[in-house]
Amino acid sequence: MGEGLRLLLLADTHLPARARDLPAQVWAEVEAADVVIHAGDWVTPDLLDALEARASRIFGVWGNNDGAELRRRLPEVARVELGGLRWGVVHETGPKQRREERMRAEYPDLDVLVFGHSHIPWDTRHEGLRLLNPGSPTDRRRQPHCTYLTCTVGDGVVSGLELHRLPARGR
Repeated sequence: MGEGLRLLLLADTHLPARARDLPAQVWAEVEAADVVIHAGDWVTPDLLDALEARASRIFGVWGNNDGAELRRRLPEVARVELGGLRWGVVHETGPKQRREERMRAEYPDLDVLVFGHSHIPWDTRHEGLRLLNPGSPTDRRRQPHCTYLTCTVGDGVVSGLELHRLPARGR
């Protein structure tokens, strides 16, 4: 396999409600990534503008906390082919019970579905569909850490998937 594309997966950034900005570590990942995927709950368009200015490529969707401007600029569901795989991005997938079965039925054409909403990191597979949730880099809720995901994709394979845990923010 060649080098492939380096992906940064984000969701539930909630700026400026949960933080004033993304952590510096995440901005460094934006600069290093070939593609940034954001699974919704931006809150204001400012982060979308900043990511569009700094990222090589970006794919994102709106979430339940996103207003009219973000909903005008972003789809509810995004689809893209990356590294020989069919990717989808959506904010909400409903309850965790039977999530894999429901999403396989709803998105029969996808290889990977990136989602958000729960702020809970997730990596499962079901009947050829991989579901990934990066958690949140700014609002850990009941999780021990704020998180995001990186991976490489090429020749139809996701490799080097890594859940990054961010240090606690100062109070």
